[in-house]
Parts: sequence; structure tokens; C-alpha cells
Amino acid sequence: MSRHHGKRIWIIGASSGIGAALAKELASEGATLILSARRKDKLDTIANALDGDMHMVHPLDVSDRDAFLRSVEEIGPIDSVIYLAAIYTPNVRQLDDVKKSIEINLFGAFTCVEAVRGHFATQKKGQIVLCASVAGYRGLPNAQPYCATKAALINYAESLKVELEPDNIDVKIICPGFVKTELTAKNDFAMPMMITAQSAAHAISRGLARNIFEIHFPKRFTFIMKALRIMPNWLFFAISRKMRR
Repeated sequence: MSRHHGKRIWIIGASSGIGAALAKELASEGATLILSARRKDKLDTIANALDGDMHMVHPLDVSDRDAFLRSVEEIGPIDSVIYLAAIYTPNVRQLDDVKKSIEINLFGAFTCVEAVRGHFATQKKGQIVLCASVAGYRGLPNAQPYCATKAALINYAESLKVELEPDNIDVKIICPGFVKTELTAKNDFAMPMMITAQSAAHAISRGLARNIFEIHFPKRFTFIMKALRIMPNWLFFAISRKMRR
């Protein structure tokens, strides 16, 4: 029996990158999927290529709170929601871009949780999965506000984990290293130990079924990044200065 057979899973941010690859992975494992993003044409193409025939396309702008909250009623019962929606712009300097990053990367995740937690509490089970990044472990130069929003997501998921346990709601956080996607294609620097979106999707699929809080990959890179979290500040800043451009 496949580990996700019979599960109904809502993937938000499914039109490209990790989200599209994860849709393919979970469908091959027997899950029925609801695919959300702004680009309906992309979602239709992905849905038509998936194993199984009960999948649903539900276009959604995650910055539209009211539409987000209505979506749960329109979609119906689900076992898991995976929030992958994110934007990234290197070297952000304009406040409008900062605001947009916060709206999509962070506030959208808060709205997602608000939308599903009552539903999961009523059915007395559920799973909420948020996607942060190893960039959220510590503040890195030239990466604001991406680092800040991802750090906030890690903190948010940690607080939700214990808060929602009494309702049998499993909370997980995904912290990828460098994954080859449209977002990382914007970078103009070397990205060590980069993996494909397909490899990332396989790691996430395994992690969803395990009794763990954090799904991080590739391990050979994420453990190096985790070391930054416990470094004394003087050493971290010395290393960080070498990254500064």
C-alpha cells in the first residue's frame, strides 16, 4: 500500500517548481490532490498529467484572505494542506517588494492556517505543512526579506506544533536547501549541493508520512546550515561577511 493512498491533499503553490513536482510524487503514491495557485492554465496542465482521475484544480490568490477562507468550503474534506506559495527577489530595496514578500510568504501561511484549523478540529485530525527554508536559520546578507519571512515561518510552525496537538493536528515545517526552480534561477551566485525539484518532492513525500516535525534536505547541506544556528555571533558574522557582495 502506498504511504499516501486514499489521502486528500491540498497543495498551495502547485503551478511550478517543488509544488508541481510534489503533485506528481503524491499522485503516484495514491493521493487525491487539490492544486492551487494563481495560474489556472499551469494547474490544468499539471493535473492532466497526474496519475489518477479525481484531482481538482482550484485557482487561488493567497493574498486574497476572503477567497482563501471560502476555499475550504468549496474544496470539501481534506487530510492535509501544504503551503508552498512563495516569492523571492534578490537584493530587495523597495518597500513595496518587501510588503509583497510578507503578504505571500508569511501572511498567506497565517491565512492558510486560519482557513483549515477549524475544519481539522471538527474532524479531529489533519495535517498542516508550511514551507520555510534553511535561509530562515540565520539572517544572511543580500537575502532580505526572504530570510526574515522564512525565519518567521519556522517560529510560527514551532508554536503551532504544540498548540494544535490536542486537536490531533500534525504540524510540519519544510526547510529545503538549494533546489533548482524558477526562484533559484534568479540567483547570480554559486549554489552548493543543489538538487532537483523531483528529489525535493521525494524527500517531502517521505517526511509527510514520518513522525517528525522538520523535513529538511539535502542533509549534507542542511546540517552545515544548522551549525550556523548554534555558532557564537562573532563567528557567524565573520563567515557572513565572506558572503557579502
